Amino acid sequence: MDKGGDVGGTWYFNRYPGAACDIESYVYMPLLEELGYVPSEKYAKGEEIFNHCRAIAKQFDLYDDICLQTTVEDVVWNEELCRWIVTTDRGDEMKARYVSLAKGYLQKPKLPGIPGIDAYKGKMFRTCRWDYNYTGGDARGNLTGLADKRVGIIGTGATAVQCVPHLGASAKELYVFQRTPSSIDVRANEPTDPEWAAKLKPGWHEERTNNFHVLTTGGFAETDLVDDGWTKITKTLIGMIMNEPDPDLSPEAIAEKVELADFVNMEAIRKRVDEIVKDPETAEALKPYYRQFCKRPCFHDDYLQPFNRPNVTLVDTKGQGVERITENALIVDGVEYEVDCLIFATGFEVGTDYGARAGFDPVGASGKSLTEYWKNGARTLHGIHIHDFPNLFMVGVTQSGFTVNFVHLIDHIARTIASTIQQSMEKGFTRIEATAEAEQEWVQKVFDKGQRTVEFAENCTPGYYNNEGKPDPAHRQNNFYYGDDPMEYYQMLKAWCESGELTGLKTD
Repeated sequence: MDKGGDVGGTWYFNRYPGAACDIESYVYMPLLEELGYVPSEKYAKGEEIFNHCRAIAKQFDLYDDICLQTTVEDVVWNEELCRWIVTTDRGDEMKARYVSLAKGYLQKPKLPGIPGIDAYKGKMFRTCRWDYNYTGGDARGNLTGLADKRVGIIGTGATAVQCVPHLGASAKELYVFQRTPSSIDVRANEPTDPEWAAKLKPGWHEERTNNFHVLTTGGFAETDLVDDGWTKITKTLIGMIMNEPDPDLSPEAIAEKVELADFVNMEAIRKRVDEIVKDPETAEALKPYYRQFCKRPCFHDDYLQPFNRPNVTLVDTKGQGVERITENALIVDGVEYEVDCLIFATGFEVGTDYGARAGFDPVGASGKSLTEYWKNGARTLHGIHIHDFPNLFMVGVTQSGFTVNFVHLIDHIARTIASTIQQSMEKGFTRIEATAEAEQEWVQKVFDKGQRTVEFAENCTPGYYNNEGKPDPAHRQNNFYYGDDPMEYYQMLKAWCESGELTGLKTD
């Protein structure tokens, strides 16, 4: 079931101008070999990714069984029937033997809690619900409806980085309200070389995806197949080690080298701002001043240039955010900025209760909702199975292997769920769930490994990595992802499936 009018999730709803993947499309887009498809460019645009999602659905006959434009309202376990009862806003009551919760990591749009936001009387919308009827144009830009409009956009993360160049080229005036500057590294997008594509051998997609994953998680590989800004920090680190005659490879020394490599990369990013942005004050405000992975890095070749345009103004709030909103303006440091249109590029909810984000709250065998069961923090086995919630599976980053390429993670979790269901059915089980003991063991492992990232997150600027600058107290730290090498997590899942023992699950 999906509330969207078609498949695609993120790529169905996010159609703002400039929308594209920030992970190389050859490793981001799934099932390329299965569909015999090679993306048209290194970083595919949103429309191409959406069409690929539709092609997958057609290839595997998924449209026959999808309920589109359908919102789930309740998911309740019926002990007598040994089934989940799923009700929807269309009056459905479906009985499901298995349920997979794949609501997405970032899917509920978030508005900032700015005083006066309800008082604004001009045009207002979120980037993920872009109003082309108002702006004109399409995902490629040419927003002719803004030619006589004063536009304000709040947010300077990955989404704003992609749409600001189009807004700057079309609006009469554009005000970019910045709380924290993003790191903007080179993207260097280019069309796919047809000769290269023709020479690809079977297995190329998995090999390239794994190579990217290893290099973006601090691992070592002889060849960098992707060779972009994501893998650059690891290459910088390797270069530092290779230049030492007798390198110290202790954890402490590696951590020091990683921080130094991070600094080298961030200095290059800051230097790039100076090279592009002409006004020194604006350039200084656009420079990221934190460790690179305090926020999701951004890569774009055209984001900085609009700040040289006379109609584009960076409103740097110096970490404080917009002070308040009036009927027709935004106030920052006592200065009023009148706008006809206000666009929110303020991201999605993270860290709120599952029920609040999902729009429904699954009720397990004991009658407790998932929110109640997780009141002191998430509890899972492998980030997938949950005690007291039989035949239910989670798909997400909570207590699983965090990676910059979410599609890679989803692929491994989906394979694990499919294997679990297949083994269950082959062995005649009607009910499977995590045991309390196995779940507790995994929660403790996640908690212990998560401590390695606590200090780093606490010292970062506010964002969804650290609960907007308010790190969770100790009893909430088990909401973290698996805090070790994600490849180790993937290999563990594979070995767990291949063992055929369904270790840690109670089966009936």
